[in-house]
Amino acid sequence: MKKIKKKSKSGRIIFAEAILLLLLCGRVLYKSHYSVDVFYSNEDYIKWVDFNVSYEALQKAYEWDKDTYGQEIHLNWIEMLAYLAVKNGGNFSSYKNKQMDELAKLLLEGEDTTASLMKDNKYYKYYLEAYGAVLGGMVGEYEIETDGKWEKCYGLKAFHPIAKGYEYSDYDDFGSSRSYGYKRPHLGHDMMGQTGTPIIAIESGTIEALGWNQYGGWRIGIRSFDKKRYYYYAHLRQNFPYNKSLKEGDAVQAGDVIGYMGHTGYSKEENVNNIEITHLHWGMELIFDESQKDGNNEIWIDCYQLTRFLYQNRCETWKETETKEYHRTHQFRDIDNRQYLKGAMP
Repeated sequence: MKKIKKKSKSGRIIFAEAILLLLLCGRVLYKSHYSVDVFYSNEDYIKWVDFNVSYEALQKAYEWDKDTYGQEIHLNWIEMLAYLAVKNGGNFSSYKNKQMDELAKLLLEGEDTTASLMKDNKYYKYYLEAYGAVLGGMVGEYEIETDGKWEKCYGLKAFHPIAKGYEYSDYDDFGSSRSYGYKRPHLGHDMMGQTGTPIIAIESGTIEALGWNQYGGWRIGIRSFDKKRYYYYAHLRQNFPYNKSLKEGDAVQAGDVIGYMGHTGYSKEENVNNIEITHLHWGMELIFDESQKDGNNEIWIDCYQLTRFLYQNRCETWKETETKEYHRTHQFRDIDNRQYLKGAMP
């Protein structure tokens, strides 16, 4: 992409002064009354993230990132989202695409006025780290095989959790009440569909959990290679929940078929269908310190907008008649994580 012609000096100065005023006032607050310090622990790691970036903002930032890849100025989508989060206090409810476009044009001028002002701002640092933890492994370089040829690509390499061609329904149910065992909020996203629907690994990573949990039934937990994200896929199919070759400790690639939709769970006894409606529960836990993984300070985020965003990248699958297993149609190589995937890459 060619550089965009520079605006007048006065236009840049006005924008810079507006941003600087926000930073100097120290009034960029979360939900209008919390400072960013609330979201860090005494050990100086993030203890809470309210990820409410809209689908529209995710999509627009991603388009700028992809369209400027390989150009003199490459716009990073996570940085752009962090810039806007500082401006709107982390609230994307009134986001408009023109806000992202205006930011992109300023950054493409080359002087990087906005970035230089944000560099040492604690609010920007918080959002950059928080959003980086959520989105860090989703865009990058990969190779995909089509008609026997490998093509090197850059773009969205994370996949939607439901295989292409399978219908489902969902809504934003994060935080709704659950009562089995004890009253608690719903810390994931439910996607209702048909028993046996192939479930796809959203991101490449290592299998940390595989087996029965009385709440999630047959479930699988996959940790991203950078250790920041833990993906939880639950209520998998009775009798045939997983790809039979998988075991704890295995590395899987984004887009691999890892299991099958069902309605197991809500029972201490294994392999029981106690969930009324067939669905996939998937959740994302953020981990900034290992004490958060299974502790009292777990961070689970609302995945509804992220699920909408991932819909554009659904994996095609085919069924092996003899084993009744499903496999991805097009082979894939996660180049960015090649060092972790020895033996798992074709």
